[in-house]
Amino acid sequence: MKVVVCIGSSCHLKGSREVVEKLQNLINDNNLKDKVTLSGKFCMGNCQNGVSVTVDGELFSVSPDTVEDFFKTNVLDRLS
Repeated sequence: MKVVVCIGSSCHLKGSREVVEKLQNLINDNNLKDKVTLSGKFCMGNCQNGVSVTVDGELFSVSPDTVEDFFKTNVLDRLS
């Protein structure tokens, strides 16, 4: 599974660094390093909706407050 987080200026202001850090911790805590690849990408063209994150190409808008629920629903549940 490939998870990509926007690290462009607009998403950075909305908390992309915190989103990346939380995702890194969640991937490590759930022992998914061998199943989930986390990377960053500059502007994904969805600036108005929060931090843009794709999971295998599907676009989502995430915030530091919603990242844990996002991870459970769109990473853990998909890998089950």
